[in-house]
Amino acid sequence: MKKRENKLSRTIGLVLAIVQLIATGIFMAGIFKLNMLPTKYVVAATVALVLFWGIILASQFFSKKNAITGKIISVLITVLLIFSSYYLFKVSGTVSKISGGEYKLDKVVVSVMADDSAEAIKDAKNYTFGVQYKMNGDQIKQTVQAINEELGTEIKTEEYDTLAEQAEALHDGKVDAIIYNQGFTGVLEEAFEGYEDNTKVIYSHDIKTEIEDTSSDVEVKNDTFSVYISGIDVYGAIETNSRSDVNIIAEVNPTTHQILLVTTPRDYYVEIPEVSGGQKDKLTHAGIYGVDKSMKTLEKLYDTNLDFYARVNFTSLITMVDALGGVDVESEYAFTTSEDSGLVMDVVQGTNHFNGKQALAFSRERQNVPGGDNQRGKDQQAVITAMIKKMVSPAILTGANGILNSVSGNVETNMSEAQIQELIKTQLSENPQWTITSMAADGTGDTQYCYSYSGKPLYVMQPNQESVDAIKEAMDKVENGETLEGGTTTTE
Repeated sequence: MKKRENKLSRTIGLVLAIVQLIATGIFMAGIFKLNMLPTKYVVAATVALVLFWGIILASQFFSKKNAITGKIISVLITVLLIFSSYYLFKVSGTVSKISGGEYKLDKVVVSVMADDSAEAIKDAKNYTFGVQYKMNGDQIKQTVQAINEELGTEIKTEEYDTLAEQAEALHDGKVDAIIYNQGFTGVLEEAFEGYEDNTKVIYSHDIKTEIEDTSSDVEVKNDTFSVYISGIDVYGAIETNSRSDVNIIAEVNPTTHQILLVTTPRDYYVEIPEVSGGQKDKLTHAGIYGVDKSMKTLEKLYDTNLDFYARVNFTSLITMVDALGGVDVESEYAFTTSEDSGLVMDVVQGTNHFNGKQALAFSRERQNVPGGDNQRGKDQQAVITAMIKKMVSPAILTGANGILNSVSGNVETNMSEAQIQELIKTQLSENPQWTITSMAADGTGDTQYCYSYSGKPLYVMQPNQESVDAIKEAMDKVENGETLEGGTTTTE
């Protein structure tokens, strides 16, 4: 009887050991797929897991009793390995999701006045639609065709030369609806106060366009590279073309461990290469035509080459900062944020510990700070600097899960999965201290006609060439391995 019990106990122990071995194999596969841990950690994990397995297996054959303790430990280790494997594959999937941006998304919409009885496109079957084909003409034609197919009839259209004429025709009742790229909604809001409140969208047509692969084959562990960080003003899909309200260039030298953050005001009056035909426009409007056009605009302004882009929905900043346990942000001024920032709060001069909502409000404020939009750009740099300092500290380990949840669907980059993995692996392996220096282009306020809206002059900022030249010089120094003065280190 006792022999049978011992035999059964050993059989159960052997089964548990086999299950543990399978779980170990899956876990190690997850580590290799993730490809972010330094080799020394992978080797240590492998040796430890093999030893654990060997001890558990030996306990089932050489113990004189039923080795209950070994069985319990085996079950616990197996459960832990399964849970950890799920997490590893989830992390890998998230990195894959945010990397390799391949297309941009345009939403072409049909808008009517807010008090119009139509709630869907079928209600507007007999309407007259205002259209214009000079900007994004092919997209408008595709949308008209899609509407015709959905309604089973050909809609009546009235053509206008500009977006401004379209909007005026809708407000004056000359047409019942207008068809335009939703990315221009912000432009219309600049020109017509209360435009969004006075209109409503009754139809939307998505158009996907492949983006030319502008990423660089950079060895991010050794080569200096630049990242264009674009903070967009949409709440939908991250790929959606929209105005870029945040325009920051990060010049990174992984050898000297220097990062130069450069902010360019959203209203900078510049040319949009391959779009505006030499006519000038606001920098923020370049985002309507795609992140690639924003990059080309900044490349021309600073006479440089941008290797990568990262598009960020800044509403995700709340979750990211909270996942890090908050951030310590340096403010140049003491002020109280306005209601437009999303949260009224007092900011002190010097160090402020912000949670996610506070960090976002600080980043958005431009009414109650000296310098307005110029200072807002500097404050956005301060928040990003604080986040970088936390992300290269041990806080990244405790907040990793929350950060990944927040970036999934809210961040997109054309940096490859392998390049992202190499960056993280190098940081974990070497844990270097980074020096972060911030610079901001400035200029003077003005009103000028813009390419994207010719109805009337809009507020713009004329570039200060001296500040632009100073930024060019600093970029060259970082690339050449020279040390910039005035930077802050990431020591925690």
